[in-house]
Amino acid sequence: MTDELIIKDLHVSIEGKEILKGVNLVVKKGEVCALMGPNGSGKSTLAYTLMGHPKYTVDKGEAWYKGKNILELKPDERAKLGLFLSFQYPQEIPGVSVSNFLRTAYNAVKPTQMSVPDFIKLLKEKMKLLKIDDAFARRYLNEGFSGGEKKRTEILQLAVLQPEMAILDETDSGLDIDSLKIVAEGVNSLLNPNFGVLVITHYQRLLNYITPDKVHIMVRGKIVKSGGKELAHELEAKGYDEYLGEPEVKE
Repeated sequence: MTDELIIKDLHVSIEGKEILKGVNLVVKKGEVCALMGPNGSGKSTLAYTLMGHPKYTVDKGEAWYKGKNILELKPDERAKLGLFLSFQYPQEIPGVSVSNFLRTAYNAVKPTQMSVPDFIKLLKEKMKLLKIDDAFARRYLNEGFSGGEKKRTEILQLAVLQPEMAILDETDSGLDIDSLKIVAEGVNSLLNPNFGVLVITHYQRLLNYITPDKVHIMVRGKIVKSGGKELAHELEAKGYDEYLGEPEVKE
């Protein structure tokens, strides 16, 4: 059994249209793996497929984690294995406080239930770590939140649930530079040898603050090039044009 997330020849479609066309990818614990690509390349499709969104149909391929093909599991079973997805566009849930939402989520994915006092202690520890005011926990989830506040809530959820493998789907989307730094600092504070991260982004700017161990470029549903962190800087300088017709992975 391996703790790596291993994706093999993954083909995915939406309403009969093929989006992913044979994705192969490995995300290891203790590493930050960046997946970059232009709009419509299939990055978010990969994220939602891995977490079990019913909109996406797996036509072929496997995704192995902890000895199981997670594509055969229900979304909640994937979460209980230690997988986590940070949404590009977090939803508002009026009437449900951040604190109650996080405690419900924690008890849903963990093998043992945590009491209210113990959870409040844990929540305050994580909020202090992420430099979030205590009053934030009493607000309704994402209701009236700025873009930066919504993303900070996602990172707080990440800190509280303590997953072993996280997928961050365009966490930098819509953030100003100050909010971007805060979110990046939060992610960096959680990095450890037992935690793997797949960062999905269009731009190199997020990777100025979260340093990737590996960078993969996805174009038209395939990974067309892989490399180290220098690949992200290359993309910033040259853009994606030269990869649009690239048929093979280059190491």
